[in-house]
Amino acid sequence: MKSFKSHFVFNPSQRNGIFLLLIIIFILLGILWFFPFQPSEPLLSPQQEEETRHFQLKIDSMKLANKKENQPEIYPFNPNFITDYKGYRLGMSTEEIDRLHAFRAQGKWINSKADFQKVTKVSDSLLKKISPYFKFPEWVTNRSVEGNRRYSSSKDKDEKILPFHLKKDLNAASAEDLKEINGIGDKLSQRIIRYRTKIGGFISDIQLKDIYGLDYEVEQRIKNQFAVKDTALVKKLNINTASLAELSEIPYFDYELARKIRDYRIVHEGIENFEELAKIEGFPAFQIERIKLYLTL
Repeated sequence: MKSFKSHFVFNPSQRNGIFLLLIIIFILLGILWFFPFQPSEPLLSPQQEEETRHFQLKIDSMKLANKKENQPEIYPFNPNFITDYKGYRLGMSTEEIDRLHAFRAQGKWINSKADFQKVTKVSDSLLKKISPYFKFPEWVTNRSVEGNRRYSSSKDKDEKILPFHLKKDLNAASAEDLKEINGIGDKLSQRIIRYRTKIGGFISDIQLKDIYGLDYEVEQRIKNQFAVKDTALVKKLNINTASLAELSEIPYFDYELARKIRDYRIVHEGIENFEELAKIEGFPAFQIERIKLYLTL
C-alpha cells in the first residue's frame, strides 16, 4: 500500500513542473481553438494544373448546355399555328391553348398580338415575352395601308348587299373583280383564285373560310357582291362505298386520311353520321361543314 501511494507523492520541484506542463497544454489548445489548422494545398505540376483547368471547363460547359436545354430558344413563328406542345413550351396554360384552338376551329385567324391576347387571354407579362417572335404574313402587315387606300372608293359599294340575281359568279370572278372589295389586294385576290382552282371551283361560299388571311369582315363583303351560281360542279360521293382513290381526291383529304377513313369504315361496318369522323385521328373536324359538300351517307 505504501508502494502504491509513493507514485502520487511529488516534491515541490516536481509539482511546479507538472503545473507548467498543464499551462503549456492549455495554451496550445487555446491556439488551436481560435486559429484552426488549415492544411496548405498541395503544389501541382504545370501539367496537373492544365488538366484541372480543362476538367473544370468541361463541367462549366455541361452546366451551360443543361441550362439552355431547360430554357428553350424561341424562334419566329405564326401564332395561328401553335400546337399543344409548343404552347406548353412557350408557357401557355391548357385553357389558353384550348381557347386558341377553338377560335381557329371556326376558320378565323389571328392577325395581331392584340388579337392573340383577346382570344387566348394570356397575361401581359407572357405576351410581352413571346410577342416579339410573332411572324405574320406580308398581307397582314400591308393590309391596313392597302385597305385605307381602297376604302374611300369602295366603301359604299361593299356595304350594299346585292340580290342573288345581281351578284357576280364567284367561280368566274377575276382578280380585278375581287380587288373591288375593300380589304382585298393583289396577293389576297390571287390566293382566292389559286384556292378556287385547287378545289376545282367553289361549291358554296362557306369555302371562303378555308382561305388563309381572309378575315370575317372581308368574307362578308365578298358574299354581299358574289355568289356561287352553279352548285352542280361536283357529284357527291357516298362515304360508305367510295374507293380509297376517290376519297383521296376530296380537297380536304390526303391519301393517308382517306386510308384512315376507309379503315374506320371497315372496322365499324360503315359510317352512320358525319360526326363519327371526328373520332378518326387527324380528321379536320372544324371543316366538317365544307366536307359535307363532297360526301353523302
